Amino acid sequence: MILYKYMSLVSAVSVVKNSSIGFSCLEDLNDPFECASLRFSPSEQLNGNVQHNAFRNRLSRKYGVLSLTRNPLNALMWAHYGDNHRGVVIGIDVEKSGLNNLGTCVIPAKFGEMIYTSTVPNNILPISDADALMKIGEQVSSFHNDSYEIFKNAFLYKDMSWCYEEEIRVVKNIIRPNNCSRYATSDYASSTGKWLKIQIQGRPLYCLSIPRESIVEAYFGCKTYSNVSRLQFDKSEYDNTCKEWAEHGILTKQVHRLANSWQLTCD
Repeated sequence: MILYKYMSLVSAVSVVKNSSIGFSCLEDLNDPFECASLRFSPSEQLNGNVQHNAFRNRLSRKYGVLSLTRNPLNALMWAHYGDNHRGVVIGIDVEKSGLNNLGTCVIPAKFGEMIYTSTVPNNILPISDADALMKIGEQVSSFHNDSYEIFKNAFLYKDMSWCYEEEIRVVKNIIRPNNCSRYATSDYASSTGKWLKIQIQGRPLYCLSIPRESIVEAYFGCKTYSNVSRLQFDKSEYDNTCKEWAEHGILTKQVHRLANSWQLTCD
């Protein structure tokens, strides 16, 4: 299965060059209502809101989210995430990349399809006490049926207004060794993969190494070539990039709009 990631041209060049893809923390995603569907029954010690806030904070610092989509020709996605049609959509083979691996993903791609609803789900999860709350997710680095319901409620529900994204998520444990700072650059390996944590616009991005051969497609936006000079490239460098990617087995395609239509196509 091939899934797609919309990004700027500069980001796409970095992804291919470094053979890596970035995971973000829950708190750094662009929807402020992420995790709103994670709801708990009140206990004698803790009310539902305390449990929700504590668990959301733990999730955001321990797990990273990779947002992918099924459709590389979505005009709204190009506008919102593809640098206003000046960027690139990278196609990733999720099997070759390990993004479907049950042993290294708490939510692999095959179980990561977003659930869009018009109201917040009333899925009340039981938590018995403060000790149980603090242990949830501890050392969870792989897919488990008994914890999937919690991760699904935390990561896979969004408001219906986001349904145009057709999003599929991969969630992985990103715990760093020695509890290093959220803002410190670090290069480390764990049971979930090899990571490089960098800073992008003041927020951490966890870059997971993936096999070069798992990057299989690249769609260039309908405005990418005409804006190359504004994108820190010259046209010869752009042409060489396309040629180099093709030589490495990446199928490159040019996106354009069908005549007399709003529909995008590619060749």
